[in-house]
Amino acid sequence: MPKSNRGPALIADLAAIIDELDANGRLVRVKSRVDPKHDLVGIANNFHGQGKAVLFEDVAGHDTPVFMGLYWSRELLGDIFMRDEFELPQYISDCISNWQARPVGPVVVADGPVMEVTERSVNLGKLPIPTHALGDAGPYLDAAVVLAKDPETGVRNASIQRFLVVNKNTLAVNIDAGRHLELYLGKAAALGQKLNITINIGVGPGLHFAAATPSEAAPADLDELGIASEIHGAPLELVAGTRSDVEMVANAMWALECEMTPGENLPEGPFAEVTGYYAKCEARPKVRVLKIHRRKKPIFHSILSGKEVFNSVGLLGEANVLNTLRKQIPGVKDVYFSHGGCGFYHCIVQIAQVRAGWGKQAIMAAFAAFAPLKMVTVVDDDVDIRNAEDIEWAMATRLDAKAGILQIENVFGHGLNPSFPDYLGSKVGFDATRPFPFTADYDRARVKDMTLEGVKIEGAGS
Repeated sequence: MPKSNRGPALIADLAAIIDELDANGRLVRVKSRVDPKHDLVGIANNFHGQGKAVLFEDVAGHDTPVFMGLYWSRELLGDIFMRDEFELPQYISDCISNWQARPVGPVVVADGPVMEVTERSVNLGKLPIPTHALGDAGPYLDAAVVLAKDPETGVRNASIQRFLVVNKNTLAVNIDAGRHLELYLGKAAALGQKLNITINIGVGPGLHFAAATPSEAAPADLDELGIASEIHGAPLELVAGTRSDVEMVANAMWALECEMTPGENLPEGPFAEVTGYYAKCEARPKVRVLKIHRRKKPIFHSILSGKEVFNSVGLLGEANVLNTLRKQIPGVKDVYFSHGGCGFYHCIVQIAQVRAGWGKQAIMAAFAAFAPLKMVTVVDDDVDIRNAEDIEWAMATRLDAKAGILQIENVFGHGLNPSFPDYLGSKVGFDATRPFPFTADYDRARVKDMTLEGVKIEGAGS
């Protein structure tokens, strides 16, 4: 993509990103009328993981387009940030480190695109919210960023939760255990107060990444919106709320002002989650929508469970593990959260060994840096950590099954993983590195690197 159009406004504004993708041949436009219940996502799934995003221009029953695919290709994300896709974890890690050392908070501005229209009445049915999988309970908001404030300290928090549309002014939300929003709701309950939040739909990747930053990297006493400012290269712009002191994102497509009453719950689920399984229906917090603001010509943003989550939330997990391990473990070169591991549960660590025993240290440090992990595999720096065949080769030829497997029982994990009922389960680490000090027995066979330039060949055509 051309550098001339780069700047904070692009990364902060989803509309500008869509225009940029279109200008550079990275946008598929679906012009046929599409039903938002099942059909829209079914069509989007044909492009899942490819290097182009998708804009549905004619959504049945609505005047508003739906956009999907911003996060399902790291190549596409790399183009937006003008970086090689393999550099993204280190770049995000550096942004978080810079924010931790020199935080730049957001700014509240007088007005913004999200305030162009304020709906006279609340009717969520006017939003083209898709129903994704065939077994889902209904339409879901799954890419919106929630802003909330600590009821005691006023510190802001950003998070991404899933919201089931119950009726025209009611949502039910799933809050992952250990998230700051759960902490805030608990504090509101102790104070006998309601918790106000805003739900911001259609935001740029800087804020999305800030909202997905693990709590291990962004503690509850810090305003993590500064991470978005760091990624944007300019302070994140907010506008004041009209129903509470919780702000809205100035460049969002929609902003919903909402309140939660602790103890009020509704059935939520099933929903096809990142695991590839349906999350169960359970009683979860009720959200009442008080006001809807939007742009004059908004675009609804949704994500597919799968690669879009692997490359957004998973990317932030990679960044935090990489940052932590490089501080604690000598020789760590790279980190990758595999897609087979749902982008959440399996971390592969590449290390240039300098001393025996550091493989197991890397396993323990990775688990501490990202709680949802279930598996960690450590390999040497001659192994391609993004190549499943190469990783299997290391495990088959270098893993000592007696001494190289580390098992941890009854430990906190990710509740969406069915092997962690009630967030408790077992984790396993594999030290698939060659024995140290090295011997020739574990040297990989190599051939001379050659090009075909000047070599006469016949019959090699496809």
